[in-house]
This record gives sequence, structure tokens and C-alpha cells, in this order.
Amino acid sequence: QVQLVESGGGLVQPGGSLRLSCAASGSIFSINPMGWYRQAPGTQRELVATFTLYGSTNYADSVKGRFTISRDTAKNTVYLQMNSLRPEDTAVYYCRAGGRLPYYWGQGTQVTVSS
Repeated sequence: QVQLVESGGGLVQPGGSLRLSCAASGSIFSINPMGWYRQAPGTQRELVATFTLYGSTNYADSVKGRFTISRDTAKNTVYLQMNSLRPEDTAVYYCRAGGRLPYYWGQGTQVTVSS
């Protein structure tokens, strides 16, 4: 089993920044790759940014150039630096781990972008 704990969400004004963290514990040999997804009310969960098994990164077109995914392998932690936030980035952000079904999911952290 893998446990994922997210942190760093909150309320921010448009144009602001937030940094999300996701710390993994448990059976960490099965956590890769790790990534971030989000779900806004009334929508499906969507990819935001993720590492691949080979260490490269993938981003949703809507966040390219604004968000950066990074990781600290020694801490089994993945981060999401979010800059130039927009109201449409408002969602619950989830960390996901694992390369095949069933994936492991965190509990989610709310990000609200509003003036």
C-alpha cells in the first residue's frame, strides 16, 4: 500500500503562485511515476503534470509555461509549482502514484484562484 499526503493548497489572487507538495509513504517501490491531476466542479479529473517512468515530464497545454513539476527522490515527494494562476485553475488538485491500475491517489487539496 501507498499513502499520499498533499499540502500547499489555498486561496490566491489571479496572477499569484502556490506550491503543492505530495509526500509518499508505504510501499514506495511502486510509486513511480508520480503526477498531479485536478478536478473542478462538474468536470472530469484531468492531467495537470506528471513524470513518466523514464523521468521526463508531461504537461497539460493549459498549464505549460506556468506550472513546473519537480521531485525529491530522497524524500519520495513530488511538487507542483504554480505561477501566474488563473481563475480557471480553481480545482481540487490530486497527487497520483503508480504506473498501472489501480493507481494510488491522495486526498486532494483545494486551490482557489479568486480576487
